[in-house]
Amino acid sequence: MSNNILKGKRGIISGALDSNSIAWKVAEKAHAEGAIFTLTNAPIALRMGEIKKLAESTKSEVIPADATSVDELTVLFQKSQEVLGGKIDFVLHSIGMSPNIRKNIPYDALNYDFYAKSLDISAMSLHKMLAVAKKMDAINEWGSVVTLSYIAAQRAYPFYGDMADAKAMLESIVRSFGYHYGKAKKVRINSISQSPTKTTAGSGIKGFEDFYGYADSISPLGNASAESCADYCISLFSDYTKMVTMQNLYHDGGYSTTGVSMEVMEAKAAK
Repeated sequence: MSNNILKGKRGIISGALDSNSIAWKVAEKAHAEGAIFTLTNAPIALRMGEIKKLAESTKSEVIPADATSVDELTVLFQKSQEVLGGKIDFVLHSIGMSPNIRKNIPYDALNYDFYAKSLDISAMSLHKMLAVAKKMDAINEWGSVVTLSYIAAQRAYPFYGDMADAKAMLESIVRSFGYHYGKAKKVRINSISQSPTKTTAGSGIKGFEDFYGYADSISPLGNASAESCADYCISLFSDYTKMVTMQNLYHDGGYSTTGVSMEVMEAKAAK
């Protein structure tokens, strides 16, 4: 069901790899709500993924960009404005990767070159994206930038490795840049702390399946799906949330504020 709440808005959506990606769902829903946008991802990810199918179904143009490169991000914002015919109204930053996790290196034995890459790709890329946009004055007043986070930014999750540090940095950038961009151009910046979600990236984390079930049993509403996360993103892109900025917004079925569930206690007692 569409209400055209993004009609007339222009955007940039990063991170759509395949149909399991939250960014993919966001693109589909943004298209259904009347928005026009460009799609972007790192060149290597574009070769691996299926983004051309998404571009065809949403009538979007794909612009390759390494989000750690200021030069490539500058081209991304320039071309997006040319393609879309004006300044940008919303941006989805759905970017994260840890070489340490991919290589199963434990947190207390991190490869520091990989660690730096994790922080650059997963957090500093947001700062670079915002700095480029602000310098170019590429985002309209009352525009919205949304990035995706996880509760490991606040709490210890042994399996999440250095991505926990990256998410903590990401949320700090949301607050700090949100202040400066809000004062300068009324641009709002928020992060969504999403439930564990069965995306290509999420499923690659060791122990993910076990934790997915645990989180689902803790959350009163169950785990939030990629589709419902996309709905939340759309609401933050819309004019209905104009005064929401610098926030880390939990979208997790109540997991973040539940101590323990009866299901978990009963399962433990049954053993």
